[in-house]
Amino acid sequence: MSFELKCVNTIRAISADQPEAANAGHPGAPMGCAPMAYALWGEVMKYSSKDPAWIDRDRFVLSNGHACALQYTMLHLTGYDVSLDDLKHFRKIGFKTPGHPECFQTPGVEVCTGPLGQGISNAVGLAIAERHLAAQFNETNMPVFDHYTYVICGDGCLQEGVSGEACSLAGHLGLGKLIVLYDDNEITIDGETSLSFTEDVLKRYEAYGWHTQTITDVEESVGSLLKAIESAKSVTDKPSIIKVKTMIGYGSPGKQGKEEAHGAPLGKEELRKAKEFYGLPPDEMFYIPDDVQAFFNQAAAKGEAKRKAWEEMFAQYAAKFPEKAAELSRRMAGKLPEGLIESLPTYEAGKDKDAATRKYSHGVLGAIGPNLPELVGGSADLTPSNLTDYPGVVDFQKDSPEGRYIRFGVREHGMVAVCNGLFAHGCLRPYCATFLIFTGYCVGAIRLSALSKFGVIFVMTHDSIGLGEDGPTHQPVETLEMLRSIPNLNVYRPGDGNETSAAYQSALEHRETPTVIALSRSTVMAIPGSSIEKALKGAYVAQEVDSPVLIIVATGSEVGPSLKAASALTADGLPTAVVSMPCQEVFLAQPESYQRSILPGNIPTLAVEASAVHGWHRFCHNSISIGTFGMSGPGDDVMKLFGYSVDNIAQKGRELVDFYKGRQVPDLNDRPKPDMLVNGH
Repeated sequence: MSFELKCVNTIRAISADQPEAANAGHPGAPMGCAPMAYALWGEVMKYSSKDPAWIDRDRFVLSNGHACALQYTMLHLTGYDVSLDDLKHFRKIGFKTPGHPECFQTPGVEVCTGPLGQGISNAVGLAIAERHLAAQFNETNMPVFDHYTYVICGDGCLQEGVSGEACSLAGHLGLGKLIVLYDDNEITIDGETSLSFTEDVLKRYEAYGWHTQTITDVEESVGSLLKAIESAKSVTDKPSIIKVKTMIGYGSPGKQGKEEAHGAPLGKEELRKAKEFYGLPPDEMFYIPDDVQAFFNQAAAKGEAKRKAWEEMFAQYAAKFPEKAAELSRRMAGKLPEGLIESLPTYEAGKDKDAATRKYSHGVLGAIGPNLPELVGGSADLTPSNLTDYPGVVDFQKDSPEGRYIRFGVREHGMVAVCNGLFAHGCLRPYCATFLIFTGYCVGAIRLSALSKFGVIFVMTHDSIGLGEDGPTHQPVETLEMLRSIPNLNVYRPGDGNETSAAYQSALEHRETPTVIALSRSTVMAIPGSSIEKALKGAYVAQEVDSPVLIIVATGSEVGPSLKAASALTADGLPTAVVSMPCQEVFLAQPESYQRSILPGNIPTLAVEASAVHGWHRFCHNSISIGTFGMSGPGDDVMKLFGYSVDNIAQKGRELVDFYKGRQVPDLNDRPKPDMLVNGH
């Protein structure tokens, strides 16, 4: 047995030991993919286990995240803060070896790759980031950014539609430093891939504009794989995919090549036989030969030497290009440019022209974009509707990598997954846009933004039935509550220009909490007395009265008609206050004393939002909400049909006050509060 094979077999054994110890997990893919891991971590990649955040490290993404035992094995062998005890407590609470890779829990893990297809799509964002930052910062003989993004993925990743969206974009952009190793083991959970997946994957990727290769002999040697990786690196104008024929569960005599090796431990006897086949002690768990550990220590030391050389180069760079070095240091520290928040537009009711909140958003991007160079993003082929470009911004394309506006195409899910990769890379702040209804296509990746603590900014326009003629297929009625139910996600639905600026300020200041900014197509009325400062608290009193007998709480485009309805009610002898609540999550994070000062809870309270009723029970005694799909027609007519006219809001307010005459008003605050963290606060 060659020493190289001894290293590979050690990786196989340790990766099978982890699910065996946990009595849960996936041994088969790690056993088949071990030669790839050896090649990348032992021979190819540059990395720093002492400084996992080194900005010019090669990025590694295990897209088939169920094979995470493989990644944990490599992190341990190469000196990351993943101990042998962590490996022995695979999938146990309190250890750095969760059931799928989690970037916030395990040093050396770049992104959360639970759902298949997300990791390879994140990798496209990582590669875009490297290309863009290199164009911004590199100088002659001083390549501050010069690294590759390597991916291991499986059949499942390439079946998921999100990967097709992202990889199509990668091919268009010619991301030559993206290299994917495709674990073609022909097995999925159901059985052989021939049951459902018989396409020619490489022909598809050729059509995407990728460089493709096939390797068939990695079980005993990685020589041809290393040559293929070098070939891929030589193709600088295309991303590369290398199809690597492997055998799932390789070495297990009763389970190799079968679905039984996929999602369950091998069993003691089968694992023992596999170790005998590997030439390793059959009864010893987590055995690492001294010479194997020494080899990976040397591999890690080479990475440390590269990091130190980079640091020396960067010191020279900082002396020669101090402004660029200072800018990069600011970004790495996660600090906003001085004066940026002060540049946010403010508005005064009666002086500034009313507009749709999507237009206010366009104004914000125009104000901050030129002064926030790390802001990168774009729209899923809806730029004229989302209004997400701004004067002077340049497209990011193959021939203009310095550009900051990304044309994502009609690829909503892939767009968000790519933005997660952009954020994960560091030094960039991504935003992306589509219609609010199409977050249904994006929600898998949005959920991972929240889980990963990636402060991506989602600019989602056409936020209600008020968009009008496009009809119920385009009118979101359930979407806001769906998004509000995701932990660590702030959902802003601003009602005027000041609230829109506040939404962006909140998003920029919450780096570990993504923000959805839901924006109207229709013109909204400026809210008298609104301000960025007030809106940053999530809710505030927009119209005060003495001794109110009714409170109307509203969001977005419904704040304006609610203010008019309240004025009419007050004139009729029913003093009515109005609360604007642009962000429930931020409001719930305020001190309880502030919450009670805005919504006392014992005054009849009517919620008004052109969305589903769910969730409003926390803030109101009744609501004007939507329990059906929308309708095609002019926006104002549709809003009136569903009860959002000034007259109907006033009438429902009167009915609520009348209902509680002679009855005790239930105090909404007089009930146990759930014990939970509110979106990072």
